[in-house]
Amino acid sequence: MTPFGWIQIVIFLIAILALAKPLGIYLFRVFESPDKPFAGFFGPVEKFIYKVCGIDPDEDQDWKTYTVSLLLFSLTGLFVTYGILRLQGFLPFNPEKLKGLPPWLALNTAASFTTNTNWQAYAGETTMSYFSQMAGLAWHNFISAAAGIGVALALARGLVRKPSPGKTPGVGNFWTDLIRGVLYVFLPICFVAALVLVSTGVVQNLDAYRHAVTVEGHEQTIPMGPVASQEAVKLLGTNGGGFFNANSAHPYENPSPLSNFMEMVLILAIPSALTYTYGLMAGNRRQGWVLWAAMAILFLAGASSAYWAESKPSPASPGIVTGHGSGNMEGKETRFGIASSALFATATTAASCGAVNAMHDSFNPLGGLVPLINIQLGEIVFGGVGAGLYGMLVFVILTVFIAGLMVGRTPEYLEKKIEPREMTFATLYILAFPMLVLCFTAWASVWPPALASLHNNGPHGLSEILYAYTSAAGNNGSAFGGLAADTPWFNATLAVAMLAGRFLMIIPILGIAGSMAGKKTVPQGPGTFRTDGLMFLVLLLSVIVIVGALTFFPALTLGPLAEHVMARGGRLF
Repeated sequence: MTPFGWIQIVIFLIAILALAKPLGIYLFRVFESPDKPFAGFFGPVEKFIYKVCGIDPDEDQDWKTYTVSLLLFSLTGLFVTYGILRLQGFLPFNPEKLKGLPPWLALNTAASFTTNTNWQAYAGETTMSYFSQMAGLAWHNFISAAAGIGVALALARGLVRKPSPGKTPGVGNFWTDLIRGVLYVFLPICFVAALVLVSTGVVQNLDAYRHAVTVEGHEQTIPMGPVASQEAVKLLGTNGGGFFNANSAHPYENPSPLSNFMEMVLILAIPSALTYTYGLMAGNRRQGWVLWAAMAILFLAGASSAYWAESKPSPASPGIVTGHGSGNMEGKETRFGIASSALFATATTAASCGAVNAMHDSFNPLGGLVPLINIQLGEIVFGGVGAGLYGMLVFVILTVFIAGLMVGRTPEYLEKKIEPREMTFATLYILAFPMLVLCFTAWASVWPPALASLHNNGPHGLSEILYAYTSAAGNNGSAFGGLAADTPWFNATLAVAMLAGRFLMIIPILGIAGSMAGKKTVPQGPGTFRTDGLMFLVLLLSVIVIVGALTFFPALTLGPLAEHVMARGGRLF
């Protein structure tokens, strides 16, 4: 561990903090204010889309209508993407004449990008045509991220809106949220980000692959493609699907420390800013800053732990000096080093992104534990675009409920009572994720077709299976590696985990939004537990850690923790 490594982490957090307020204000103006930014440019386009699609932007949907709209739109996108992938060989922009994907892989990939997971059981440069990358996968990168923001805003509206006499407010309009998210947020920011990435050396073209002869006389294929445009939305939308198999460890996706820092900032920019947006919606900016502080503390704990763990030599190569402070450089790029690799791994799993600039499978046991825990906490450590905010708000509701029990009064949040209906939805949300992860992991750990895909035995093999289903159900998309996931078993079960992890958790969120939207406000009294101060922050962090520890600690004990103990005893290698 070096001072320069710590400086990288501190500068990164400062950059995320500096972006939170201006970007949060911009998001508030886009979705909640009549004073839209760049209205003279985007306004006519927005109105034209509404007219062509027959959308009334002023319609205030209830939570059930919002949910049905989201589900039907997502299902349609899944089928369209599946068709594109299956028919890839007959579609244009296919310079390498790649064939269509097999049925199970096409289903897995379509489900992956529909759910903002971007799990990849394929090598992008040898599997996907340019058309599939642009019209299928990148299209989902935009709309799935915009849909996630919409769900977060719907929950926020349900919490902060006050009912009018004789009228129950809705939670917004799904179609309006979707269109504004793509038009005002993702398209302009990604356009600028793509140009900046090109300036750092990221590839952007529609050329055929280059074929070169090496000095040894062998032929080498050098892939080309529209990489920078895909890279920008992959990161800003916390999607994570790489154009190349090596993802952001590939020099055409991430050529330099400058591009690496920019990519990390893109990952957390919107999740961080949404906390400020929420504070503006609540009419109390301190509410948003409390959420940001909780996320930042958890993030700093994870980044510090990962950096510390990876600064140690790999137990697989004791006594071998590998440079960069003799830390664990296995599976890492020398142009990034240990600190930047550990920071990227923390950022991408703190958000539901899944992009990687190092191979998590090569991390030391405790280093690999950090990205695993980040996802298992519910990806609320900033979290995905939208998903981080609504996941954290569920923990806020749970914390308020526990605080109410402690003082013996009905819990309240933002002057609205938290009652059994909301707690039922919150409990469904909290339980759905671990149920998917642990049930599928247990099944795969004893099922021969699943075990045949393992390249490692013992605790590390279990960690690979646990990470795969954690990543799928958590809609993250990163992987430990070492697992041959392109099989009918894993393609099918991971697709189910991704779809259930997305939509079985969104439905309770929107249920809470609808239930809270119609509640009358209750004036604050002497016994009201404040949710915008230090005491609530400490209690919120405690609830997050306790729920995560109680749920996944036994599985982690059998996986990375057992591997660490055995490695220290010299019994693994």
